[in-house]
Amino acid sequence: MKKLIVFDLDGTLAESKASVDAEMAGLLRDLLEVVKVAVISGGGWPQFEKQMLSRLPHGTLLSNLSILPTCGTKFYRYSGEWIYSEDFTPEEKRKIIASLNKAIAESAVKVDKLWGEAIEDRGSQITYSALGQEAPLEEKIKWDPDFSKRRKIKALADKLIPEFSVRMGGATSIDVTKQGIDKAYGIAKLKDVLDITIKEMMFIGDAIFPPRRGNLWVTASVS
Repeated sequence: MKKLIVFDLDGTLAESKASVDAEMAGLLRDLLEVVKVAVISGGGWPQFEKQMLSRLPHGTLLSNLSILPTCGTKFYRYSGEWIYSEDFTPEEKRKIIASLNKAIAESAVKVDKLWGEAIEDRGSQITYSALGQEAPLEEKIKWDPDFSKRRKIKALADKLIPEFSVRMGGATSIDVTKQGIDKAYGIAKLKDVLDITIKEMMFIGDAIFPPRRGNLWVTASVS
């Protein structure tokens, strides 16, 4: 039996930015009784609170739960301890936001309506949500199902900020983190902090792509 089950949040435990339903919350409670669980996502801490933590039944064994917001750039345990946080400097944030805005403008990708802010500073990650942070799920699903619109923006951003990692996430998002900081980084931190080997983990997510040879993410995904 695996010692740690790692879940993505959006598209796996819940729909994009939606709360986990009662059935899923109950299943998580039951799973935490028998094994350690970690949840890793591009969302920030408030998103985890809203989507998942507030939905867990009373009495859930939270001591077995680890939370990794913003693609693993932060690590939180129920005891209230921040294990680490890979935050950007103010100068890095300004450069990333300016570069994203330039890439969006040059891509000529059309957005008819925004629901909330499009660019969000999550401390250790800057996220562009094409339709806004509060866009309805049905609108997000139909906006860029084949990733073609975001690929245009990403290609331009890659040239403007090559020192950072630019990745597509969720239904409408582009996430920018420091180089080498991604979900594989979070998996490696789980290994070190919890003293659990990769082979003792199982990853469950909705969008696992063929990785480069030797990439830790592959091992964590298929073990």
